[in-house]
Amino acid sequence: MRTRVNNKVELVKKTAIELMVKDGLEGFSMNKLARACNISVATLYIYYKDRDDLIVNIAVDEGQQMSAAMTRDFDPAMPFEQGLRIQWRNRYEYVKQNPMMNAFFEQLRNSSYQEKFLESFLSDFKIAMGDFMRNSISRGDVDEMPFEAYWSIAYGPLYSLIRFDQEGQSMGGREFKMTDKVLWKTFDLVVKALKK
Repeated sequence: MRTRVNNKVELVKKTAIELMVKDGLEGFSMNKLARACNISVATLYIYYKDRDDLIVNIAVDEGQQMSAAMTRDFDPAMPFEQGLRIQWRNRYEYVKQNPMMNAFFEQLRNSSYQEKFLESFLSDFKIAMGDFMRNSISRGDVDEMPFEAYWSIAYGPLYSLIRFDQEGQSMGGREFKMTDKVLWKTFDLVVKALKK
């Protein structure tokens, strides 16, 4: 009995994510989800209070999984370049292995659910990243700078490359496919820009 329930919950989550990515949050409804899962709407309300509860629950569960993936093999005490390299590897691997989740998180980041999504997994993640930066600054690896400047330089290029790769093209419609050579050459340039 337990397996059937778990399978149904997983089907609901997977289908909900697919529908939200395909139709956007505005086009998503519990009725559409029930039809797509071939279950009754009443069944959905056994597991979730309402549409918002379902979205927030998925965001919390998946956000925690993403946080665990991003902090794999990472230690805030690492030297700057080593820690940032692991962050790039983990973030890139997560997006490659979970393109649907990445698209779902983009939907959430651009919605009224952003705050709930971010608070669901960011507390431990923020602490680890904050400690990493404080350690890097205190060792003299990097200069102190506003968080937004750091993030834009450290991760903006990675996420641009990921977007180009997912779309299959870069600026002006030029064909693009991510390679390790492009990824790590870009990383080297980022490190050069940030390190003292």
